[in-house]
Parts: sequence; structure tokens; C-alpha cells
Amino acid sequence: MSNQEVAILNVGGSKFTTWVSTLQRFPESRLARMLNGNDHEFRLVNGQFFVDRDGTLFNYILDFLRTLQLSLPTDFSDYQRLQREADFYELHSLADLLSQENLLKPRPEILEVRFLLHETQAFFRVFGSCSNTIEVLAGRVTMFTEQSLRQNWNNNPFPSQKLLTPLPLERPSHHDLVFQCGTDYAAGDQLVTRYVSIKPDDRKLINGTNVLGLLADTLLKEGFHLVSTRTVSTEEKVECYSFERLKRPEALFLTANQSPESTESSS
Repeated sequence: MSNQEVAILNVGGSKFTTWVSTLQRFPESRLARMLNGNDHEFRLVNGQFFVDRDGTLFNYILDFLRTLQLSLPTDFSDYQRLQREADFYELHSLADLLSQENLLKPRPEILEVRFLLHETQAFFRVFGSCSNTIEVLAGRVTMFTEQSLRQNWNNNPFPSQKLLTPLPLERPSHHDLVFQCGTDYAAGDQLVTRYVSIKPDDRKLINGTNVLGLLADTLLKEGFHLVSTRTVSTEEKVECYSFERLKRPEALFLTANQSPESTESSS
């Protein structure tokens, strides 16, 4: 068959359509030999190559042939069965990747929110085991400030709306970020008001409890779940909320000496 033709496979009742060149990616594999009619396990029935194997797992086999990388869902657990299928199709490079099961399994990611409510101010410090997650969160959290004179604030309970100025978040390290909201008096008689917004929500919140709720809701939507709450400092009443999620592993790529080109050139 020409490598520009389309091949249809029936794997245990599940049908797949792909380029012949995709199946020929590894010339020594049984899928490549199938195209030449040189493997008795594969039968040509009504223009389709039939093989009595697991069709669900073949999804990952075909994706590997198309991309030369192995990327599995977070909840995937059939590593041994998939490796057995890779051995059946004689895709030795894929079998080698699957032997690195410890690199493929999702790992827990921890995120901790520390919350301090002091009079009219609320302080937040977020720690994360994954710096990329903290970086993404820092891009979604914005802190704004507004300043008013004390006398104007007291004399006019409904002051005119003012422009809010964005403030940079504190980043003590790549693994944490610090921000606050509420009101306090700066030097002189200026009342400093700080708001917090968390995308995609467009509200600007001043109440610390509301910000905490929005932050928790944001983390839950990102796949985290709350695992514990505790008081870190009884004197300052610092509350600590611990979240966890399974972090999907990065896709594993073939190395140079595993690529089909290297296999051909070394033979």
C-alpha cells in the first residue's frame, strides 16, 4: 500500500482511520507488516484490517504513532495491559516508555492558603509545591488600591467613585505569593482601601472572607480539593487551608536513540 493511502482498522470492534504512513512509523512493528499481509493475526475483512485486541487501549497506541509521545489521562491505571499491547504490536519504543511507570503516574500537588483577618484588613499568603501553578494564579489575582482623605470619608458616606490603581503582588519566592484587602490608615489622614479581583470573576472585593471564598472556589474549579484546615498561630489567628490535586504528568517523548529514524539507520 502507498503511504499516502488511508487505512481502516477494526480493533476488537472499534474502528480507527489513519494514514498508512502512520502505521509504517516503525517498519519492524506488526502494524507495518500487517499492511503487506505478512501477519496472520490481522485479517482483511470488507476493506478493513481486523485484529482481536483491546480497542480502548489502541487509542493510546495510535496516538503514540501519530505524535511519538506518550500522554495518558490523570486517572489512567492500566499500565501493564497497555505495555502488553505494545509488546503484541512489537512497538518496543512504546514498551520501553511504559516501563517507566513511575514517571507516568500522576503526582499529588499541594497548595496552602494562609489567611489572617486583622481588624479591617485581611492578609493572604499562598504556597504551592508547583511553581507553575503559583505563576498562573498570580496572573489571575489582581490587587487594587484607592485612597481617600479621612475627613471626606467621614463627611460623605457615599464618596464619588474613583479610579483604582493596580498594585503588584508580593512574590517572596517562585512558590508563593502574598496579597491583602480591606482598609487602613496610611501616613496622615489618608484612608487606604485595597480590593482583590480573581479572574475570570470581574468583581473587586474588599471583604477578606469574600475573597477567601472566591479563592477557594477558583481552586476547586481547577481540580483541587480541600484536605484540611487548621489554625497556625493562635495569637494572630492565622488560618491555614490545605488543598490537593493530582497533577497530570508531562508527556514522555522518544529520545534520539529511540526514534524510528535511529532504528532504521542503526540496522
